[in-house]
Amino acid sequence: MLEVQGLTCFRQNRCLFAGLNFVLSEHQICQIEGPNGAGKSTLLRAILGLFRADEGQIIWSGKSTTQQAELFLQQVFFLGHKFAINSDLTPWQNLEFWSALNPTQNDDFASALTKVGLTGLEHIPCHSLSAGQHRRVALARLWLTNTKLWVLDEPFTAIDKSGVQLLQQRFNSHLTSGGMILLTSHQDLSQEFAQLHTIKLTDNTGEII
Repeated sequence: MLEVQGLTCFRQNRCLFAGLNFVLSEHQICQIEGPNGAGKSTLLRAILGLFRADEGQIIWSGKSTTQQAELFLQQVFFLGHKFAINSDLTPWQNLEFWSALNPTQNDDFASALTKVGLTGLEHIPCHSLSAGQHRRVALARLWLTNTKLWVLDEPFTAIDKSGVQLLQQRFNSHLTSGGMILLTSHQDLSQEFAQLHTIKLTDNTGEII
């Protein structure tokens, strides 16, 4: 279980959110909403320890993440705005490199790349691929990882309708198996996930729905 307690973050002397509290348990998906600049990405980064919160703490399985940072991060898959793709490597080689450094469920790179629509491009250097295809390479990791918590920053960006449906199916599979998802998105997910929780960041607060 992930628990956020009294989280407050300032950036450039501006309060993004204050006293934010919420809990994310197994089988649950939580969507963070808000206008640009509201602090959505900052919230994700603060939870992961990539941005230092001014107040509050993050609890994972009953203990502060500052006391078990390595163990916590081993159970997290994070996808941010930067895809962590080496343009000189092929999609296959990028997955090989990533898989060597991260917990993986399997090493079926061919299947993962097929899932995201990159059949025939597995061995093409990524510098020859489009930005959308770079994102698909990054998203292919979702079919390889065995981490418990997925933290995703705008995962549907530059993905067509069929890609969105495919991702939603993968999300449901992860949730069914006991996983948890925390994401930012402008996509309306209310029809796809019956147990969707929403956090709206606005006016320096976080409203839990």
